[in-house]
Amino acid sequence: MAKTLVQEFTKGLWNEIPPFRLVLGLCPVLAVTKSVENGLGMGVATTFVLVGGNVLVSALRKVIPPKVRIACFIVVIASFVTLVELLMQAYTYPLFLKLGIFIPLIVVNCIILGRAEAFAYKNNVIPSLADGLGIGIGFTLSLGALGAVREILGSGTVFGLSVFGPSFKPFTFMVEAPGAFVCLGLMLCLMNLAGKK
Repeated sequence: MAKTLVQEFTKGLWNEIPPFRLVLGLCPVLAVTKSVENGLGMGVATTFVLVGGNVLVSALRKVIPPKVRIACFIVVIASFVTLVELLMQAYTYPLFLKLGIFIPLIVVNCIILGRAEAFAYKNNVIPSLADGLGIGIGFTLSLGALGAVREILGSGTVFGLSVFGPSFKPFTFMVEAPGAFVCLGLMLCLMNLAGKK
């Protein structure tokens, strides 16, 4: 049992890491990763919704009729998104303003709905918790890594602190939308090369 829980948790950290292995949830990956702070903030918010959604869907799986399961999943997920949105407004308002519309859009993030359908609806609460936590942490690390690369190259900073000094000429292309695609593509390439070894 413990071995299975460890496998469910760790698969989201490498084998099924959402943006790089499953290639899911790319809208927030590309949109909010101009900085490490934004990436980590979106990742933590998504992890909260993913874990809460997985646990509640798993707990209610025998009660939810199969014909309306997707609608029920969306109601559960939307409830957690509303909760995380209110918590961010209350405790991390500057970050909430930076992430803007992408917080409510967590509702339609295919990672969350996919995990509810593919895993939580078919498994017990504890494995669903491990799955949600692993996938969520993997997603957060992915957004943080992408945000770090883009912020370092595009602004010369990490968490707003200068990395290269005043003489550094930032590669501003990296903090623009096309830079997000290029950076994600290069990171996907590196992940695929690492995966083949």
